[in-house]
Amino acid sequence: MRSYEKGALLPPLLSETIGRSFERTVALYGDKEALVEAASGRRWTWAELDRDVDDLARGLIAAGLEKGDRLGIWAPNCAEWTLVQYATAKIGVILVNINPAYRTHEFSYAINHSGLRMLIAASSFKGSDYRAMIEEATDETRSLKRVTYLDTNDWTDLIDSGRTLEQDVVVQRLAATKPDDPINIQYTSGTTGYPKGATLSHRNILNNGYFTTELIGLGPDDRLCIPVPFYHCFGMVMGNLGCTVHGTTMVIPSPGFDAAATLRAIAEENCTAVYGVPTMFIAMLNHPTFGTYDLSSLRTGIMAGSVCPVEVMQRCIKDMNLTGISIAYGMTETSPVSCQTRADDDLERRTETIGRVHPHLEVKIIDPATGVTLERGQPGEFCTRGYSVMMGYWNDEVKTREAIDADGWMHTGDLAVMREDGYCSIVGRIKDMVIRGGENIYPREIEEFLYSHPDIEDVQVIGVPDEKYGEELCACIKMKAGAKPLDVPAIRAFVDGKLARYKIPAYVIVVDEFPTTVTGKIRKIQLREEASSILQL
Repeated sequence: MRSYEKGALLPPLLSETIGRSFERTVALYGDKEALVEAASGRRWTWAELDRDVDDLARGLIAAGLEKGDRLGIWAPNCAEWTLVQYATAKIGVILVNINPAYRTHEFSYAINHSGLRMLIAASSFKGSDYRAMIEEATDETRSLKRVTYLDTNDWTDLIDSGRTLEQDVVVQRLAATKPDDPINIQYTSGTTGYPKGATLSHRNILNNGYFTTELIGLGPDDRLCIPVPFYHCFGMVMGNLGCTVHGTTMVIPSPGFDAAATLRAIAEENCTAVYGVPTMFIAMLNHPTFGTYDLSSLRTGIMAGSVCPVEVMQRCIKDMNLTGISIAYGMTETSPVSCQTRADDDLERRTETIGRVHPHLEVKIIDPATGVTLERGQPGEFCTRGYSVMMGYWNDEVKTREAIDADGWMHTGDLAVMREDGYCSIVGRIKDMVIRGGENIYPREIEEFLYSHPDIEDVQVIGVPDEKYGEELCACIKMKAGAKPLDVPAIRAFVDGKLARYKIPAYVIVVDEFPTTVTGKIRKIQLREEASSILQL
């Protein structure tokens, strides 16, 4: 049987804009709580949130922004981020998400590449002086006409400027927006070359947020803790949009991920769901105060961003009460989710796969060299097609054609296997696959086994240069608190007889932390560089 699956056609796709969807939820649940910012204690009902979104939308119109103009936001998670997201959506202004970890060069590139007219920014965050970087880049950012800082009078002045406009100006702009209009640009991590601006429409991200949360059963009585960043699809699509389309309360635990703050928000706000990448769940589970928080209100959530170790998933279910937790898989260019486990899936499927195809999408596994769809059980490149595939990379037709073929298939670069039951497993990245003496080795298999070692908290297996074999395996290990560091002989003894000899790491490096993106994904390219330097290879 071929490695191909097509998703269900019911429920139907949403044929509306983000603004229309938001207003429908406001009409249904106006008096219910919509948004909580735990750090400040601020709270909004749906009616209050709609009022503040419209006030900001009028301010943006008064600032001269027209439909299709680009407005950037450069800030950590905060209530204002959410206001900006929905205000821009209502008036057809394309929101450009600026990575909070960017520095001057990256920031300038994103501004100039997207043709940003206006920027809303925090003054600083976690040692990043945004104001200084913005001022430094002033001469290089030709299109940028206005900067509004969130923690100054700029913000209130922006909102006040719109009070002179007619109340129905937002209604008029909302009526002019269409589901297929571009509404969001998200820059990829840019691990090779310049970042690319994935351009997403209302239809792309509204539907993906809807189906992702529909599959975990979110509703108006749920409260979702969102510690993942808003600048990324995980926060603003799977989180915010997933909540607003179902009337679910959004809970922001802290500006940036903080394990204790997230646990505290779950307990104090009686959250029924929580999101995170595996490294976030690992940090929460291993936090010294973990046992002091009452997490009994939890029932579901989503783990995504990278493949989850089986033992971590099992601890989430047992120790965090996340009996309904789901694994989701995707990428920014696909809005983001393509595959997800279901609420009625057994434990094996929810711990050893990324689930099966989302509604209204198609997925297939191909031979990356020939493009031929493989038989089930064979590893190949994961491809997807459907409503979720981005409109393209902003102002980059060449890169768009490289990613999306003539038949509309998005080529992800991920190596996957489709099982007989249609469920898929990710075995690595095409770029991460290690070729040792002609043997193709998928690091994920080795990592999964090493996670079972009682002293290992986290592990990443990479390929490093080797004169004899071309590449050799190196295990980068983060030890559990108080555990004695492991060396090569100890790892060999643990692995011996369990994995083929060519899969046994030749090198072991103990690390305190792994280099990650702001979303928590491990930067294996950087890890390889650092390991090669340490090993003097």
